[in-house]
Amino acid sequence: MDFLKEQLGKSGNQDASQQASTQETQGGGGFMGKINNSMGGGQAGERNEDMLDKGVDFAQQRFMGAGDQSNESAVEQAKDEQISDAIRRGYNSTTGSDLPISDK
Repeated sequence: MDFLKEQLGKSGNQDASQQASTQETQGGGGFMGKINNSMGGGQAGERNEDMLDKGVDFAQQRFMGAGDQSNESAVEQAKDEQISDAIRRGYNSTTGSDLPISDK
């Protein structure tokens, strides 16, 4: 039984190390991180979001279970911008006035 637990423990550690290395390649380091940052992703892109984009991030993280939204890729940020633009259009068509939160 101890042998089985030991083997399962080793495979669990390997899975954790593989996930960590996968996150590093997808994250902000290296060549792909530089490309992502130049396209408007990462922490720099998060600083340029308006309050409605931050609200979309909050809803995705809290209610939809999308995970941490503090370091999104450029594609994720573009998707959030499309969602916030759709909210702005819907508000404008319903009320006839612009949303009080200005777009950056």
